Order: sequence, then structure tokens, then C-alpha cells
Amino acid sequence: MPNLVSIMWFRQDLRVANNPAFVAAVESGRPVVPLFIWHAGKRKSWAPGTASRWWLVKSLENLASELAKLSSRLIVREGEPHMVLDQLTKEIQVNSVFWNRRYEPSEKRIESRVNKLIRRAGMEIQVFNSNLLFDPDEIKTGKDEPYKVFTPFWNACLSLPSPIGPLPAPRRIQNPEKWPASESLDELGISLQLNSNKGRFEEWNPGTLSAQRQMDRWISRFMHNYSQERDRPDHDTTSRLSPHLHFGEISPHQIWHAVKSRISKAGPKSARISAEAFLRQIGWREFAYYLLHHYSNTVDEPMRPEFDHFPWHRDIRALKSWKNGSTGYPIVDAGMRQLAESGWIHNRVRMIVASFLVKHLLIPWQEGAKWFWENLVDADLASNTLGWQWVAGCGADAAPYFRVFNPVLQGEKFDPDGKYVRKWIPEIASIPNQWVHKPWQAPPTLLSRSGVRLGKDYPRPIVDHSSARRRALDAYDAMRKHRRS
Repeated sequence: MPNLVSIMWFRQDLRVANNPAFVAAVESGRPVVPLFIWHAGKRKSWAPGTASRWWLVKSLENLASELAKLSSRLIVREGEPHMVLDQLTKEIQVNSVFWNRRYEPSEKRIESRVNKLIRRAGMEIQVFNSNLLFDPDEIKTGKDEPYKVFTPFWNACLSLPSPIGPLPAPRRIQNPEKWPASESLDELGISLQLNSNKGRFEEWNPGTLSAQRQMDRWISRFMHNYSQERDRPDHDTTSRLSPHLHFGEISPHQIWHAVKSRISKAGPKSARISAEAFLRQIGWREFAYYLLHHYSNTVDEPMRPEFDHFPWHRDIRALKSWKNGSTGYPIVDAGMRQLAESGWIHNRVRMIVASFLVKHLLIPWQEGAKWFWENLVDADLASNTLGWQWVAGCGADAAPYFRVFNPVLQGEKFDPDGKYVRKWIPEIASIPNQWVHKPWQAPPTLLSRSGVRLGKDYPRPIVDHSSARRRALDAYDAMRKHRRS
């Protein structure tokens, strides 16, 4: 009689090292069948975008390679997870199923259905948390309610025992006597439309080894100056770990302990401050998932219900200009072109372009969230939702709506030499620093000498900042009056 097997259900944890569910499956002493189920392609809302699909394919190829080095293999199936697992139990004799939790609303529903199936079949379930440092169900206010403000939330997290250290990858895996059939990645249609994006993501290298190297490189070369440099898009000093972290090629535990180890070594006070500032950003990621877990409706609805009555505009032409990077504001356009060409935007610029959409153009934040979701290689439902609601002023611990970024001042402050905008908007590269963030104010003779024809080579601003700011504040006041009425 064939040995009973353990299924390791890989989800958003595409690595063999520091994977508690995978380690537990191997240590169960039974043959292990590593499984990935592609089910998101037919999802009605928030199906992975083009950039995410590209990364996922590469990450799965990397995972399959890692498993092959352990003389194992990755089984890939398509369908609803509970139905796929039900079918697998008819093909092989299964004793237990291992997985790491996810916190997105649709994934929680999937887990619930899988749970019912497995328990009804009399099999064992072992579920772990590898995506977050802290369990969101264990963190509550003194009133036993979820936190809605980051700082007390993060302080509560830091009062808990330190996150567990990284786990090594298993050295060997016991294989089943007979492997179940697997579909190929090409058959699944994950890489839909990727041929037209060939070369778009060439600066990225998905996979666990690349993630580890990127982390080591950043910690050794840039972490010491993070707090001073993190808002500068013209300097390549951010970690760029976000897509690796999203797909689970590296875990927050690995990052946490690597940074903490660096802090413990002798160094200037500024380096320790920078390290703690970076860990605080990891904390914001925790907070994003915490809020998504407790307030699942916020992926589409504002957390602050009064924003249901905000007088948004439906301006298709303005939205298209924003998406195309042709608003006439260089720092905004540079960010949107960086997104289009590389699948990523510097975090400071994400805030600038988001603020421009929701406050200068009064276009609903959901439109921006959907565009980011489609085009970011690090598109993450929790962080995307938190970020857009924060900028729009309608989320937890959000920036006040009346705080309207001036795109010219933001550009001059965080890209003072114009290096960033010149990289992504070469048509204005010859304009001197004094005018590169506001070319429409430059003397006509200077523009002529620079070879720039506004309205032809580069657009004039589609809105005036001062007028747009007044319009945004009037809209906010109208919402407040509606709330009081």
C-alpha cells in the first residue's frame, strides 16, 4: 500500500528556506508533494495584473528549480483550490496538508473552503504564519478592538516577543512513490499578454537568490543612510525588496533579523536610526495587512464612511493623461513613466502621483489603486489599499485631505538636480535645474535654446496647482457639510 503523503500547498511563500509550513511538512516524516494552484486568473475582482503575472511565472520557475536541487518537484494545477485538493486526494493517498496563511479577503474564503474539505475527509491540517512578523489576531487595543492608528499598533507589536529567526532549508525531501500529474506554467495562461511586454521588466531578477543578494547589498551599502536618503528618487538607495517580499521569495523574518544583526554591531548612531526607520516601514506593511484582515471591505470602500459622499469627478481625459505620464508636471509624469517602463515607482513619487490624481484631478482613489495593481511588479492588495486610502485621506491614520502636495515643490525638494525627471522625461533633459520642474514658467527664449516646444514636445500642465488645490479644499468642505446635514 502506498505511503500516505503530505501536501505542501505553496501560495505567497515561494521559497524553500525559512518556510515554516514547508519545514513542518518535510519533518512530518512522510513523502511530500509540493503543490502550487493557479486560481486567480478568473477572479472577478483584483485578479493579478500583467506585471504580477510576469513576476509570478519567474518566481515559480525559481521555486521549481530549488525543489529540483532537493530531488523534488513542483506540481502545478489550475482551478479552485478546494476542488484541486479534492481531486488530488483521489489520485494519491493524503494524510495532511500544510500551508502558510494569507490575509486577503478572497484568500481567507478559499482557506475556509479548503479547511472544510480537508476536515470532512478526515485529514490533518497544519497552518502557519510566514507572511507577517506578528499575528494580526493577537494585537488589540485595551478595549479589545483593532487598532486604527499606526504608532500605537507598532508599539503593541514591539511589546510582543521578538519574531522567530529564519529557518534553514531542508537538506532532503522524501518523495512519493508515484508523482501526480502536473500542468506546465505555459498551459495555465498565467503569462497572458506578457509577450507584448518583453523587455519591460528586464531590470528585475525574481527568485530567492536575487532577493538574498539584494538584501545583503542594500544592508551593506545603503542602510546606514536610509533615513536621510529614502525620499530621494534620484538616488538608488531604497531596498527594492518589495516584489521579493510580496511573492514570498524572502520573508519579513529574514529581513528583520538581518537588519537587527546589523544594528547590534558597532556603528554610528545615524546608522542605527536609519535601520530602525527601515524596520518601521516593515511595520507599515504589517499594519496594512492588519487593517485588511480586520476591515476587508476597504479594498473597494473608504474606511472613513463620510468619504462615500465625496464629490469625485469622472474625467476620462485627465485620467488618461495621468496614466500616460502627460500631465505637464515633470515629477508626476516621471513617476508614471517609470511605472509604465519598469513596473515600479519610488515610494515618495508614489505619494506624489497619487496625491495629484485624487486632489488635483479629484478622480476617485479606486481608479489609481486599480492602475497600480495592474502595472506594479510589487502590487500587493494590503499595501496598495493602505497607500491609496492614506493619500486620499479616507483610510486609517491617513494624511489629512487638505494636505495637497505641490508637485513643483515636491520635485525641487526631492529631485533637486532634476536627475530623476531627466531620466524618465528625456524631452526636457536640456532644461536647466531652475526650470526643469516647472518648464511652463521658463522664459520662452530658454525653452527655444533647450529645444523644447511646450504643447508639442512636452505638454503644458493640465491643471493649475493653485486652482486645483482650492477646488480640492472646496470638495472636502462640501463633504463635511453633507456629513453635518
